[in-house]
Amino acid sequence: MNAAARKPATPAKTPASRAAKGSAKEGKVVLPEAEALPLPVETVVDAVRPAYWDEACADLMKRDRILRKMIPTYGPAHLVSRGDPFITLARSVVGQQISVKAAQSVWERLVDACPKLTPAQFLRAGPEKLAACGLSRRKAEYIADLADHFKAGRVHVSEWAVMDDEAVIAELTQIRGIGRWTAEMFLMFNLMRPNVLPLDDVGLINAISTNYFSGEPVTRSEAREVAANWEPWRTVATWYMWRSLDPLPVTY
Repeated sequence: MNAAARKPATPAKTPASRAAKGSAKEGKVVLPEAEALPLPVETVVDAVRPAYWDEACADLMKRDRILRKMIPTYGPAHLVSRGDPFITLARSVVGQQISVKAAQSVWERLVDACPKLTPAQFLRAGPEKLAACGLSRRKAEYIADLADHFKAGRVHVSEWAVMDDEAVIAELTQIRGIGRWTAEMFLMFNLMRPNVLPLDDVGLINAISTNYFSGEPVTRSEAREVAANWEPWRTVATWYMWRSLDPLPVTY
């Protein structure tokens, strides 16, 4: 039986399989920003449970047998937002393609070098000083370019709250070093959009494989089919999928 014909080991009530999009081949997940990882969660002052969280959890537990068992396991834990758009994106760039531990170490050195964490301060530091904090030369240039976009007003920060998801992604991916995965993390962790499905996220794909396919490789099409049962709360379901692999919450 080929991969496209497989059904989840513990089936969710999903509709007919949708055609896979993007460059993923059958049985192989393509990760444009491969191995991009979030940083460890820190204490977030006045962290607020997203307004939709309780409703989403209740709805997901009614409709998905896996999440019905999983969600209560993690108690009151929930997604939190750091709040500052520039910092969220900068941290996301730092975390690309390196381990969580290494990313945190680099970020701490950046905080020492630019304690105000403002675009202007990062621009004054320049790529050379940023690279000296442990960033690759390319990442240092990415963060400097990100800071320049914010300082020059080339991104519509004040409008993002009312723009739809794809419009925000389209704007963010015009910035060097910001791909779709990073933009989706921004939608989830900063704007707290409830229905984001980051199919380029290796953790999500691995969690779907583990929880729905007994650990067998999963295509994007199969992951999308499972996630169809999570709408309109795919952000929440994804967050719990991550928790099933690593109980420690993360943020950006």
